[in-house]
Amino acid sequence: MAVTAVARRPLSTRLGFRLESLGVLLLLGVVMAWLSPYFLSVSNFLNILLATATIGVLGIGASFVIGAAGLDLSLGSVLGLAGVVGASLVVKLELPWFVGLLGCLGAGAAAGFVNGLLVTRARLPAFIVTLGMLGIARGLALVIADGKTIYGLDPTLVYIGQGRPFGIPFPVIVFVGVALFTHYLLAYTRFGRHTLAIGDNETAARAMGIHVERHKLALYTLSGLTAGIAGLLFMARVNAGDPTAGLTYELTAITAAIIGGTNLFGGRASILGTFIGALIMGVLQNGLNLLAVQSFYQQMAIGAVLIFAVWLDQTARRRREA
Repeated sequence: MAVTAVARRPLSTRLGFRLESLGVLLLLGVVMAWLSPYFLSVSNFLNILLATATIGVLGIGASFVIGAAGLDLSLGSVLGLAGVVGASLVVKLELPWFVGLLGCLGAGAAAGFVNGLLVTRARLPAFIVTLGMLGIARGLALVIADGKTIYGLDPTLVYIGQGRPFGIPFPVIVFVGVALFTHYLLAYTRFGRHTLAIGDNETAARAMGIHVERHKLALYTLSGLTAGIAGLLFMARVNAGDPTAGLTYELTAITAAIIGGTNLFGGRASILGTFIGALIMGVLQNGLNLLAVQSFYQQMAIGAVLIFAVWLDQTARRRREA
């Protein structure tokens, strides 16, 4: 499909979330409420939102990269690395709390920048590059932390993860803020239009004068930055820099993006859809926890949802092309 066709389609069509996703969320909520009497409590809703915040921020970064027909498998490991870097700066080097905050964001953005350089300059497949970064970031986090969890964060950092202004968990406020900003960036700016144009038809995007390599570099850096934000939220919530944090989170984040309407093969993405997709994953995990389902069964459920999300995406795509 030509880039001009993408540009002419209404934003509600090419950026709006699937109604099916909202239906899945409502149906899942009804089922969990029927299975567990504790599901509908206010405290449990807040727990769902709190757990969703980290995955949701990761999913937003994944949405941009996948929307441009890319892939980032390093999100979970970069989350862990960012948390360890931030905690090390504050605890080991005894630097001010805001240096730890910037360390989290900087470590994430740096990892994403390296991914982007290797994809655009070395022209390596994104799958291989980000899979390699998954191992590098995890190993580096373990080296920096000496294989141990780093405890004793500054109270201001802890408030970012555990504070509740107006009764709302602070990570939820951060998640909503990031979602609103990135929704505007994707839906109403040239950056967003170029992102989807590259994902829809890279050759045509080049013909339009879009600097594809530079744009992809920015996208992977943005993805790394969102992983850094997620790492900050996770670190502050557990009051520690854990080098094993974020294991398999990339799978959940990518699932949230796809089930929310982001096309696995590029050309379409929705931050609002990713928000709903993250809520679906949060409700699923919360419900399974309430039902005392063991963690390895939960991983099987997440994998099944990922397959379902891709099937849903392909079914919708075939229906549009028919």
